[in-house]
Amino acid sequence: MKLGLHYWNYSRPSDPTAIAGTLAQTAQLAEQAGFASFTVMDHFFQMEGMGSADEPMLEGYTTLGYVAAKTERMTLGLLVTGVMYRHPGLLAKTVTTLDVLSSGRARLGIGASWYEREQRGLGVPIVTVSERFERLEEALQICLQMWSDNNGRYDGKHYELAETLCVPAPISKPRPPIMIGGGGEQKTLRLVARYADSCNLFGTSPSDVAHKLEVLRGHCDTENRDYDRIEKTVAFVRPVLGDADGFVAEVAAYAALGVTEIQLMPDRHPVEYTEQVAELLVPRVAGIA
Repeated sequence: MKLGLHYWNYSRPSDPTAIAGTLAQTAQLAEQAGFASFTVMDHFFQMEGMGSADEPMLEGYTTLGYVAAKTERMTLGLLVTGVMYRHPGLLAKTVTTLDVLSSGRARLGIGASWYEREQRGLGVPIVTVSERFERLEEALQICLQMWSDNNGRYDGKHYELAETLCVPAPISKPRPPIMIGGGGEQKTLRLVARYADSCNLFGTSPSDVAHKLEVLRGHCDTENRDYDRIEKTVAFVRPVLGDADGFVAEVAAYAALGVTEIQLMPDRHPVEYTEQVAELLVPRVAGIA
């Protein structure tokens, strides 16, 4: 089982001048401890329910570029890119830039976006849920075309591109892997079956994840897609350090379902959290398959 670190809170420490150093130290410690991936959120206001909207928040791809310069091995991505925040052609170019500068470590995590307060606050267009999913599918098609040998037009319902030129091409072969986040059974998981290399589900419980994966399997059958070729990942939103035995047991249950990566979210100062996870959990999780 692989572990990923999801860096979602820039309020620890509270001094903005310490954000960069804390971020770099955390990423380097995570890499040294054996974490496989490092992700950040694609938000501009802190999520309500996780904190106050006016808490510190950094733009995700700029942040990953900084982390890329401080690390050498971990996969880097947003968990996950909100489709409404960037034109798909520019998104493909942004992820390509990260991939080139990180020596092939970029991963495109993407989803339908949802946080209307920040969208209204920053002037991002608000559209219906159905249109967000239409745009998500077109964005996936555009990224795949830009990462192919086809430099021609793309004509969709919501986006038109005269040229899908992307030079230099990504270093990742055949392209940066695509992860779709979310567990929506009718739309999100269908798009996973159709386009994605991996899915990301909330780790509410092994039984809930098992149900979502069965739905995904059904969509794969419909799409004539090999279910086993899709990597299954889980975002673990609960604290883990207070019950190490319980967490390890739950990881084993996820592994039995075919999950290969668990993303952890620090619930305290990220350097302290990473050090403690490295000492208490990484060795125990590494042997779970």
